Amino acid sequence: MAYKPKWRDQFTDQLCSAFLVLKTREECYRFLEDVCTIGEIQALAQRLEAARMLRTGHTYDTVAAHTGMSTATISRVKKFLQYGADGYNIVLDRLEQQENPS
Repeated sequence: MAYKPKWRDQFTDQLCSAFLVLKTREECYRFLEDVCTIGEIQALAQRLEAARMLRTGHTYDTVAAHTGMSTATISRVKKFLQYGADGYNIVLDRLEQQENPS
């Protein structure tokens, strides 16, 4: 069954398509800088790092010290890692495959 979030519409489809057409890290940086504030970009990056750290067994305190995130936000990331749409796991699995090709 295909994944269809309740918040999906023509605008979110367009946003997802925009990410998919980017070809380089530099293009991604340029697009993010145009559509997000620096704070929003940093918050997204911190959440991804928190998810990576939580998957490898780090404690909330360690994640908080490393990322500067609140434990409440870390808890939310952990919740989505376990019970969310699996987006973190898809991305982190693929990043790990890029870093450690078999």
